[in-house]
Amino acid sequence: MTEPIRVGVIGAGTERGWAKAAHLPALKALPDYELTAVATTRAGSARRAAEQHGAAHAFTDPARLSGHPEVDLVVVAVKTPDHTDLVLPALEAGKHIYCEWPLARTTKEAEVMAEAARQAGVHHTVGLQARQAPAVRHARRLLTSGAIGRVTGVNVFATRAKGAGGTLTSDAVYTVDRRNGAGTLEVAGGHTLDLLEFLCGPVGRLSASLSVQQPRLTVSDTAESIGVTSADHIVIGGFLVTGVPVSVHIHDGKTGHARTRLEFSGTRGSLALVSEGPAAGHGIQISDIRLYEDKGAATDGRREVPVPPECRTAVDVPDTAVRNVAELYTALARDIRTGSHTVPDFEAGLRLHRLLDTVRSADQAAASQVREV
Repeated sequence: MTEPIRVGVIGAGTERGWAKAAHLPALKALPDYELTAVATTRAGSARRAAEQHGAAHAFTDPARLSGHPEVDLVVVAVKTPDHTDLVLPALEAGKHIYCEWPLARTTKEAEVMAEAARQAGVHHTVGLQARQAPAVRHARRLLTSGAIGRVTGVNVFATRAKGAGGTLTSDAVYTVDRRNGAGTLEVAGGHTLDLLEFLCGPVGRLSASLSVQQPRLTVSDTAESIGVTSADHIVIGGFLVTGVPVSVHIHDGKTGHARTRLEFSGTRGSLALVSEGPAAGHGIQISDIRLYEDKGAATDGRREVPVPPECRTAVDVPDTAVRNVAELYTALARDIRTGSHTVPDFEAGLRLHRLLDTVRSADQAAASQVREV
């Protein structure tokens, strides 16, 4: 029997957080992995997390976790500004790495991390798990096989409920400060644009406008009013390198039916990926993603496309938020065991950071050309 990959999770809090919501349940569901170590900032919470999840080791010093001989893979599931300082020691220790998206606070930091990963010669992945969703895998098959003919246009509408009603929770406060690199553009925009390029190829040229439509929000836990400096609306128009036109609108603060929809128009029909279910308003990477097709007036219109069983590799996972993460872990385990490289790695994360830089630069260029009317 193949020995499980031993995992240490940095950020394994017992009360809240993405590790608790997705990483730890995914690891528990997958026979490829064994959780051996956890780290949090407080000794009590680290000890409780270890007891709750059956880990043999609990740390408050993440470098000790990364250096432990019973850890093969280090998972970094904390706030974005801390990623670089936690990933680099793990790479120096020669450990495989799974780092959440955004990979880093800035592109410069992402460049340092990508180079360190190359030098370390280990397997590394960034948490762009929407690529692994079964419906996305099937959509990619259909698009590349010409099921809707030649793609002639792509329209993306991505909304989240964060900030709806003018409030947000205290754990999300850091995301509305643009200096932290974890705002609407980086998180919702990053996941959505990565999915767009994964399905259709790179964006070639674009124009963009960013805006803050809710300059102040109230923290629901404390009633404190805070200023917002990170854009909550992103509007992009452009073309893929193939010449196909693309239109993208991404925003937070959506009241009502928040969701994400990527629609691909072709010469013989269209396909649409839509986030649904109770997590639809949290981003397509977390949502239950459904695939629909429309073959035109000669048919009955839009219908859901069944996803073949072979597009799902992770089984017995508890819910949607966990499923896509579990699919990414399954692919990573296969890469580690076989030497293949199929998961989105730090180089993919760096390319996405650079695309977001292009969006910011396009917004600045557009702003400099605005004239009074």
